[in-house]
Amino acid sequence: QEQVVESGGELVQAGGSLRLSCVTSGFTFSRYAMSWFRQSPGKEREFVGAIRWSELSARYADSVKDRFTISRDNGKNTVYLQMNSLIPEDTGVYYCGAAPISMLMNWESSTEYAFWGQGTQVTVSS
Repeated sequence: QEQVVESGGELVQAGGSLRLSCVTSGFTFSRYAMSWFRQSPGKEREFVGAIRWSELSARYADSVKDRFTISRDNGKNTVYLQMNSLIPEDTGVYYCGAAPISMLMNWESSTEYAFWGQGTQVTVSS
């Protein structure tokens, strides 16, 4: 049974930092690309970033580039999202998704990712 569990979201002031974690089980983590998406009320789920084998293979949405960093620890079956210089527009529920690296075509499409967690709430106050 595949499982994806996000954690680390909380209320933070603008300019602050947070690190989200996504712990997985039930599939061969090292063979999967891991993504972060976020969703705000009334909006569609949007791509934040994704990683294949290492940070060198990570991609980011323009809105978070140079502020957010994705990393992974294959020994712990965990992917992280380090968020710095947070702004109120970063508020939302953050979701972690998994897709087989060999099958990933469109990094920014949520339909590419087979397994999802329940999300963790990030709120950035101004």
